[in-house]
Amino acid sequence: MRRIRRAKILATLGPASNEEKQIEELAKAGADVFRINMSHASHELMHQTVARIRSVEKRLNHPIGILADLQGPKLRVWKFAEGSVNLVAGQKFTLDSDKNDIGNSERVYLPHPEIIESVSVGDRLLLDDGKLQLKATKVGGGVIETEVVYGGKLSDKKGVSLPDTLLPTGALTEKDHADLLEALKAEVDWIALSFVQRPEDIIDVRKIVQGRAGVMAKIEKPQAIERLEEIVKLSDAIMVARGDLGVELPLETVPGLQKRMIRMCRRYGKPVVVATQMLESMITAPVPTRAEVSDVSIAVFEGADAVMLSAESASGQYPVEAVATMNKVAVAVESDANYRGIIRAAQTEPEATAADAISAATRQVAETLDLAAIVTYTASGSTGIRAARERPAKPIIVLSPNQRTIRRLSVVWGVHCVQTEDAVSLEDMVDRACVIAYQEGFARPGDRIAITAGIPLGTPGATNMLRIAFVRQDGAGSS
Repeated sequence: MRRIRRAKILATLGPASNEEKQIEELAKAGADVFRINMSHASHELMHQTVARIRSVEKRLNHPIGILADLQGPKLRVWKFAEGSVNLVAGQKFTLDSDKNDIGNSERVYLPHPEIIESVSVGDRLLLDDGKLQLKATKVGGGVIETEVVYGGKLSDKKGVSLPDTLLPTGALTEKDHADLLEALKAEVDWIALSFVQRPEDIIDVRKIVQGRAGVMAKIEKPQAIERLEEIVKLSDAIMVARGDLGVELPLETVPGLQKRMIRMCRRYGKPVVVATQMLESMITAPVPTRAEVSDVSIAVFEGADAVMLSAESASGQYPVEAVATMNKVAVAVESDANYRGIIRAAQTEPEATAADAISAATRQVAETLDLAAIVTYTASGSTGIRAARERPAKPIIVLSPNQRTIRRLSVVWGVHCVQTEDAVSLEDMVDRACVIAYQEGFARPGDRIAITAGIPLGTPGATNMLRIAFVRQDGAGSS
């Protein structure tokens, strides 16, 4: 199960891909991490799906990451007498707190007092994924009076987005809290937090998670963009959730924001996932559009850690083909003559720590001496992420005694993870690194590899050593 590409693939599981046989096919086609969308999965289904993924992981003898994606606060209007109404530009329309009265062409119940209390005059309200736009003209007394800017058909329980309004509620609803605890019980590797607005949202979740899983912030609101750097620093990873981002912000700004987020994450050494509509047409077609192929390739050229499939693999007609297509695109991009130059152009200066300096030096040494691979020992995973942040031209093999660390790193660019016991001595460390590089197909007898680790051995966060070793005829090492 050695991948020949560096960018990782996340595949969402759903009705089209929940069975164990299908999960195995997706993993063989190239899926490195599986996403369980808690908007649609019950706790029972989540536990069942996790068990199936772990069964496939054992059979393939290859670490697989699991991401539980929390629903977040879903804001919706209530129902209409006729099931829908038609709103016309320029007309008045009211959203109020009267739940006893069914909606009509002049008003509708909004079951979210926090919106009614927070909206200010002039704020925009986007309905049904931004297809309709209202502008608040008067607020107060449990009522938002609006004028319709862009009209259209509005039906029962359609979503409400508030690009201009900071809501006082956190990103974690009661449902999310229950789902989060259940996901931690199931030992998932990543928790994705939807509709993050402020750094405090991440802090609240971290208090509950307590290091048992990585926390991935989904960036899909303008309020999060305003405090992006703080959110990136506090998160373990970032998802560029382009769907809602493109609803709440002008569509034309999303590609630039994607670039900005990828570069910022690279600077801070945080994995970044690009998501939403990457191969959307493959929900119903066996081949993607040229524009979709271009979209995936841009994310790979920019150095994103991972690209994600949503409905394409969850409910589409061609889930395995979608993963295989994404895999082929990533492989082609990474073999392109321009790829290394583009990746190198976005190189950032290492932070002023021994571990970062060692990682930067290792990349340079490996490329200058044309070494076969870079092998890093890590307990927490941070050394593997630092090595990946350098985007070396040489393969990265991450060795860790901790299975959870290895699974969590499955979302990180370019790392090939192997679970192994901690080395007991420097000689054992060199031997073990050489044997694994040989067994995993990265190095042949006579090749040299770079090894980074922390001395004393087994001390988390103490990477302070770089060693160059020869792979001997028997696959063991000598330095």
